Amino acid sequence: MSLPREELLALYEKMALIRGFEETMRQEMEAGRLRTYGHLYAGEEAVAVGVGSHLLPQDYIAISYRGHGHSIVRGTDINGMMAELFGRSTGTNKGKGGSMHIADITRGVVTANVMVGFTIPYAVGAALSLQVRKQSGAIAVAYFGDGAVNQGVFHEGLNMAAMWRLPVLFVCENNGYAQATPVEYSVPVPIMDRAAAYNIPSAAVDGMDVFAVYETAGVAAALVRNGGGPYLIEARTYRYSGHYVGDNTLTYRSREEEERYRQRDPLLLFRQRVLDEEMLAAGELDAVDARVKERLQEALRFAAESPAPGPDEFMSNVYASYP
Repeated sequence: MSLPREELLALYEKMALIRGFEETMRQEMEAGRLRTYGHLYAGEEAVAVGVGSHLLPQDYIAISYRGHGHSIVRGTDINGMMAELFGRSTGTNKGKGGSMHIADITRGVVTANVMVGFTIPYAVGAALSLQVRKQSGAIAVAYFGDGAVNQGVFHEGLNMAAMWRLPVLFVCENNGYAQATPVEYSVPVPIMDRAAAYNIPSAAVDGMDVFAVYETAGVAAALVRNGGGPYLIEARTYRYSGHYVGDNTLTYRSREEEERYRQRDPLLLFRQRVLDEEMLAAGELDAVDARVKERLQEALRFAAESPAPGPDEFMSNVYASYP
């Protein structure tokens, strides 16, 4: 697969920005400067970037409590995201959502839901609205983990999407564990095979390889966008942290397994390929890394200098206003 230099750099910068944002959040939490409940996305960057690179401004996405990366790919301001983590009034949700509820409706991020699997009905609803409003060419994307595929909403959502041929792309980020439960312990078939029960096409892809995800998602998004109905991608990936910051992964994973996946780090694989095939120069990637570091330092400064919401904000943006 051949991509222009500008697009290659954009893929790398998005992955580097996600990784940097998550690592910054972890460091701030461990230092005691950030008091929140955090679910990190580090290790899964290739999925959000590979899929999100095919989305258009009119598209919708539904994300979970591990959704920082998806929001970043959609273009949500990282200053506002960082301020939200710190509960500041300049945050994306004015300090009321925190890490688990970062959303940005201006970028088509319809929800950041903490209920396992509930991104699916949100995305199906968004896709239905596109169909009803005759917004042809626009799609909705549901991101969810492997733990969601045993929830009723998974089957209900796929059934409705298939019956009404809704423009929705289901993306299962199979990181191998539903909190601490191995996927092979709870799912008796490959996750992609579950789509066949609803006559929905599907594909599995190496979720550590952004090029593989990009290619697979391009085919899937085009099919959905052109009226082909729903599609399911199973991206086989890995989260480097525990289910949440502070979770001891070695109670259910081995050091050998973790090291094996670290050797297939999405950023490392990208860097190796583009350098080996002379698609980019090392200096170009280093420049991206430096720029990302500066952006994250600025986001931290912005959050630190932003005020907390006042008492007058207690009930604002709680209820919708109708004419």
